[in-house]
Amino acid sequence: NLISLDGLRMAVGTALEGYGTFPPLITIMVVMMGVALAERSGFLNAWMKTSVSKVPPALIVFAVALAGTVAHVASAAAYVILVPLGGIAFKAVGRSPVLGVVVAYTAIASGYDASPVPTPNDAIFAGITTAAAQLVDPDAYVSPLSNWFFNIASSVLLALVITVVTELVLMRRTNLEADENADVDEGGLTLTPEESRGLRYALVVLVVGLALIVVSALPATGFLLTPEGGLDESPLLEGIAFIIAMLFGALGIAFGIGAKTIGKAADVPTLMAEGIKTLAPVLVLFFSISQFLAYFKWTNISDIASINSAEVLRDLGIPVWAIFLVLLAFMSLVNILITSGSAMWSILAPIVVPMLMHLDVPAETTQALFRIADSGSTAITPMSPYFILALGFMQRYQKNAGIGTLASHTLPLAVCMTLAWTALFFLWWGLGLPLGPGAPVR
Repeated sequence: NLISLDGLRMAVGTALEGYGTFPPLITIMVVMMGVALAERSGFLNAWMKTSVSKVPPALIVFAVALAGTVAHVASAAAYVILVPLGGIAFKAVGRSPVLGVVVAYTAIASGYDASPVPTPNDAIFAGITTAAAQLVDPDAYVSPLSNWFFNIASSVLLALVITVVTELVLMRRTNLEADENADVDEGGLTLTPEESRGLRYALVVLVVGLALIVVSALPATGFLLTPEGGLDESPLLEGIAFIIAMLFGALGIAFGIGAKTIGKAADVPTLMAEGIKTLAPVLVLFFSISQFLAYFKWTNISDIASINSAEVLRDLGIPVWAIFLVLLAFMSLVNILITSGSAMWSILAPIVVPMLMHLDVPAETTQALFRIADSGSTAITPMSPYFILALGFMQRYQKNAGIGTLASHTLPLAVCMTLAWTALFFLWWGLGLPLGPGAPVR
């Protein structure tokens, strides 16, 4: 019925409204303005330096791996900042810099959706999941923090897996040594006095900001809770994207003032605008996604596909856990070809989320499953532009390294990370633990 006069009227008449009301659009724009201040002022770069430069040599693998999961707050910039720092950090403690590049890259790529700190991706995924869930329930809302508890545990688990596999498997390989004439400046880990002062300023702002958030969430003083003192549908959760943006923006400004990367007030909106510029491809993609979802809803294809699929699965008696495994395997294979998480989720969410909702699986749970598939196989696919970027950093130390060299090192890490992460998901789901604040238990 889309190919009709009524369908044409709908497509033309609602195009701008559908784009303007698309849930992730405003959320990600606001978040990126705050994150851009933190990145462009130099705060994220300085923080990553200090996070890997002041750890004992015995903990360097775990430190770089954990930093890789936290670095996702910088989005794609995490690859540019942390991957070369990984090589420098390993070389500084007398270990193979090639291994440092491999560890840093795999931690970022195969743990991309497991960050203990809320990231722009959380806002994007939550918005797409919300739009998909509203095809079944018009009042559905998925918060950017809907998987936060699960993400924190996932981040620590993946860092531990990387550490174990690196020490027991990769360290036994003989082709991880750097060329004798490789010479990369180790000064990249050294903070300037200005950067150190900026981090001190940012630390003060972080303590104050977190204190305000805690106060706003306490029952006695929770001015951002519901009138009844609840957390569900409270201004705190529904406005979490704004709070994240404000916190990162404040950290960036404080660091910029201390490090003198922000010299005047006019620099602040300029840096925020830089964040919007990096979103240009995403904003174009969102226009197509918003129209696609509008057509899905108007034609009732989503209802037909999701309800019929759910009924078939129910009639076949397939347990939910088996459906999870099939979906995880399918999405992991798709991720090898479509390495953009937002693009892949925008295609799959309108079908997968409603289908599982008809099987009484909350949208937040489906999104958590997608996080694993969107991350695990990323480190092994040359389809990712960041794979080639990591290879370039690797070739600083091994001139003859190629695609096969990098893939052979990332493969055991990626496989073990995916298996461990999947086991954590099923444990979490089996115990009925909440995935995040306000998220349904199961």
